[in-house]
Amino acid sequence: MGYARERLVAVDAVLRACRLCAAVRAGLVPEETVPKGDQSPVTVADFGAQAVISLDLLDAFPQDAIVAEEDATYLRTPGGADLRARVAHHVTAVVPGLTDAQILAAIDRCAGRGGPSGRHWALDPIDGTKGFLRGEQYAVALALIEDGTVVLGVLGCPNLPVDGRRPGGPCGCLFIAVQGEGAAMRRIGDPTERKITVNDVTDPAVASFCESVEDAHSSHVNAARVAAVLGMTAPPCRIDSQCKYGLLARGDVSIYLRLPTQPGYQEKIWDHAAGCILVEEAGGQVSDDRGKPLDFAHGLVFGQAAGIVATNGALHPQVIAAVRRVLDADGR
Repeated sequence: MGYARERLVAVDAVLRACRLCAAVRAGLVPEETVPKGDQSPVTVADFGAQAVISLDLLDAFPQDAIVAEEDATYLRTPGGADLRARVAHHVTAVVPGLTDAQILAAIDRCAGRGGPSGRHWALDPIDGTKGFLRGEQYAVALALIEDGTVVLGVLGCPNLPVDGRRPGGPCGCLFIAVQGEGAAMRRIGDPTERKITVNDVTDPAVASFCESVEDAHSSHVNAARVAAVLGMTAPPCRIDSQCKYGLLARGDVSIYLRLPTQPGYQEKIWDHAAGCILVEEAGGQVSDDRGKPLDFAHGLVFGQAAGIVATNGALHPQVIAAVRRVLDADGR
């Protein structure tokens, strides 16, 4: 089936959420004085972006469940009054006329559990918290999952350079992918889209790869060992969030490695759903660290190995072999 309406609604919702996030970020005090805990501005953006997208999806697809991380429990308490007011301020700047009750209900609506049947949306309102706080890379990530398969993904990356060869150039990218229709990118603020594809690198020695900024999110040590096995010499590109999937999908890099840092850790589906379909529709491949497709039918987390490997497709067998060589040596 086609997803023209879902695509249109998802793009508009993510763009509005990006606008809210940019407004929250513009008002931040210097990073060293950013308050922590429930009063942190990043939480204002999390709650606000989740509310905006939830409201748009409720209006267009009232029967669809949404899977997301936040709930409004704290905002409903006396101690959460100030934070609730700040969230309401930013949400009503994007969606005027809402009451606090409507905003809180929109946030709490995102309590879906996922699973193998039916359809639901997977949302990460702020993917890349530390990148957001640093004024660097973060993403608003939204995906539609039907019967355990991701069929649509939209990634809003407000700080990502439009041209990877010009890091100081214009920023703000929106990535869009629909099952069977390929992948596209446009500038935030410009509706003109262009098709994107992964690069055609076949020699790992000349390939480049990206990984998380935080070593706690993905093992830098093991990624370096994988690169050594493959004969890669280019330094890794380290950025936060699902922007990494965007870089791979448009051909800036050839490989994305997210290797486990602790036994038993399970990745959340909202951290990868939109990026996964984006890369696959751009001609690439995404799998777990054993080469199996990601399982979006398990619920909120993947029911499989923790590591994730994404490539331009041509390099996938070689990269998986190198990953297994490294991880098997560690008994993983």
